[in-house]
Amino acid sequence: MKKIFKSFVTKTLIFEASLLLKRRKPTIVAITGSVGKTTTKDAIYAAIKDSVLARKSEKSFNSEIGVPLTVLGLPNAWNNPIYWLKNLIDGMFIALFQKDYPQVLVLETGIDRPGDMDALTRWLTPDIVVLTCLPSVPVHVEYFSSPEQVVQEKMKLVSALKPDGVVVYNADDTIIETQLPNILQKVVGYSRYKKSDYTSSDDRIVYSDNIPTGSAYTISHQEKSADVRVSDTIGSVQAYSGAAAVAVAGVLGISLEQAATSLSQLRTPNGRLRLVRGIKSTILIDDTYNSSPIAAEQALETLREVRFAKRKIAVLGDMLELGRYSSEEHERIGGKIPGTADLLLTVGVRARQFAQGALDAGMPENKILQYDNTDRAGKELQNILQLGDVVLVKASQGVRAEQIIAEVMAEPERAEELLVRQDRAWSVR
Repeated sequence: MKKIFKSFVTKTLIFEASLLLKRRKPTIVAITGSVGKTTTKDAIYAAIKDSVLARKSEKSFNSEIGVPLTVLGLPNAWNNPIYWLKNLIDGMFIALFQKDYPQVLVLETGIDRPGDMDALTRWLTPDIVVLTCLPSVPVHVEYFSSPEQVVQEKMKLVSALKPDGVVVYNADDTIIETQLPNILQKVVGYSRYKKSDYTSSDDRIVYSDNIPTGSAYTISHQEKSADVRVSDTIGSVQAYSGAAAVAVAGVLGISLEQAATSLSQLRTPNGRLRLVRGIKSTILIDDTYNSSPIAAEQALETLREVRFAKRKIAVLGDMLELGRYSSEEHERIGGKIPGTADLLLTVGVRARQFAQGALDAGMPENKILQYDNTDRAGKELQNILQLGDVVLVKASQGVRAEQIIAEVMAEPERAEELLVRQDRAWSVR
């Protein structure tokens, strides 16, 4: 019965969203990739919102049901059938009668299994597609026959692009570059490492009294450049998402200067390399939203770049949905921890392979602690922390590693404001 009801709700919302798009004809920016979709979506919205009336996907509304909810401007009713029926009624009214509507929709599109992108592109035709990152071992690969099939599924979004549309792509990504010959529409590249249409450079962590407070970088386009500074978040992903955002703004006719100024007001989403004050005057790098091999590498690179830390501690939980690649990828990432972190805490059964990789790479055994769950890890971390430590916490969504942050944050009363997955619906999962 639940399956039938969900199917009815999904089909009805898609019908309503399709009707609304045909009636209002907004410019659709659709984002895909295995890493950085939500951060890029939020950056694009920040860069354009002062120049055009725009709407973005809330949180990670990127599924077959989440995308039409965003198009219609409706909330997630979670497990409440009454609220879902209300959504359907409101959705039909919006589809038929709403007059004020955004000029631009910034939509995150995600896939878990084969066919997911087909379900979206049957009714969604983007004007701009943004390709963030297509790694060799992507998240969700467990449900596909190969990493190449994941790439093929994501590239279906480009196949749905309007003939006069534009693809904004990460020019540093070698897998994306192999797909460029198959793209007939205009392409606009952004890069961190080489000259491209939009290049992000000089990305750095900003400090105040030797404490990291945010990140800064410079974006160049043709003969112009502009500085961007974002508070409370760090990592190279900020430079990438910022370059993608300014590139999309440029396609929409917004100047580099205006886009960069607007982008500096960005508040990045919780759980994505966010800086949170910890107990004992420590700094927590909260990257607990999700994890995958490439995302874990980026997070460790960020920890490596932090200066002025008394000790650097990596708290890493299971990377899920990797299938046959799970053991080797956990071990490979573990091999990158010596020289990056002074202390490693692992959380979960799969994460034990992080420890094995770290040991094999020369990390002393007494610098590695292993836990089965977040509750134990969080409580032990309270005792371990010392004044001036910097702690990275990262794991897949199913690990619920935000609970570790909650145990050691200096202001636990602000957990709902600062941490990911604080909705009431998550508390009963």
